Amino acid sequence: MHFVIMGCGRVGSSLALTVEQRGHSVAVVDQNADAFRRLGPAFAGRRVTGVGFDHDTLVEAGIHEAHAFAAVSSGDNSNILAARVAREKFDVENVVARIYDPGRAEVYERLGIPTIATVRWTADQVLRRLVPEGAVSEFRDASGRVVLVEVPVHEAWVGRPLSALEAAAGVRVAYVTRLGQGLVPAKGMAYQEDDIVHVVVADERLAAAAAVLAAAPEEGA
Repeated sequence: MHFVIMGCGRVGSSLALTVEQRGHSVAVVDQNADAFRRLGPAFAGRRVTGVGFDHDTLVEAGIHEAHAFAAVSSGDNSNILAARVAREKFDVENVVARIYDPGRAEVYERLGIPTIATVRWTADQVLRRLVPEGAVSEFRDASGRVVLVEVPVHEAWVGRPLSALEAAAGVRVAYVTRLGQGLVPAKGMAYQEDDIVHVVVADERLAAAAAVLAAAPEEGA
């Protein structure tokens, strides 16, 4: 798959190198050509000097073939503009934008652009959004029998109470990340679109539980 990354700072360069190490092609866009030094001499991807929301710059970066686009520059406005261009003009399905101001997150989410606040922003977090790979382990107890994992949840669960997810999958929802903020589930709290769900589950139940939540709920669930 081909990835286009806007911004070659610490996060952008780390993300680009990780994507390339996983066998994908990648193009990095930055206004400052000197920023590409962070990629190192072994980087085989494209280095494109220009503005990340400029049409010709994105075409040069291979946006037409892109599986995903990540806007990780130092400017909120530039990131959201570039993300919207990639989504709306070039029909890139997997798009994510870095944001420094959590207060703007809700507005951006309503525009259909997944955002991650800088307080929890790492290259690994970005990659999880661009290339979903099932449940992601976040903690394991000393015995190895209990795990805390981030699990993908099917969109058909939107609007259903978290207690319904727990009952169907045999898990306990530890917390939910919503608009970049962690929330401890309250009674009656429902799953919302773009929520990131973190559950506690017995290790031997993990695969089965992840499969339940990755699929649409059964009738009556």
